[in-house]
Amino acid sequence: MNYPIEDPLLFHNLQEKNMTFENVYARIIRFMNLSHNGNYRLMIGTDSQVHLKSTIFITGIVILNEGKGAWACIRRVSMPRRMERLHERISYETSLTEEIVSLFTEERKSNMIDIVLPYIYQGASFTMEGHIDIGSGNRNKTRIYVEEMTARIEAMGLEPKIKPESFVASSYANRFTK
Repeated sequence: MNYPIEDPLLFHNLQEKNMTFENVYARIIRFMNLSHNGNYRLMIGTDSQVHLKSTIFITGIVILNEGKGAWACIRRVSMPRRMERLHERISYETSLTEEIVSLFTEERKSNMIDIVLPYIYQGASFTMEGHIDIGSGNRNKTRIYVEEMTARIEAMGLEPKIKPESFVASSYANRFTK
């Protein structure tokens, strides 16, 4: 059995390398504390690319303050084989997203909500989204998995997003899978 080669939950972006999840969470809190009355979307999504002898999975975490900027990072996992079966790959992408989402415990989510809560009557908001690199269009091969994968994301308490709205998976993470 080929098991994934993954770092022990390390993340990076253009400015920082080898961040633990605690570092990532601290960066998200710091970003949100810059503007308590923001409209925040915490988005998590995974994309993959099959290479010659492996399959690369990238999970992106993006905290967006609508119209005012974002902070983002990625995690890379390499499976030492070609995962060519589409369902297996999409399911594993969703599992990696679920793994990261599970790190946002109820306490952590409450801490993020507490930042915007005093400002909700001034328009502040906070949502969590799971971005899945699948689409429902007739010409999209992944359309048969939409119901299954969105149900998994909903079960985690997130709002599922599919193409064209799943840009963390289909655009941000995708850039790093090549």
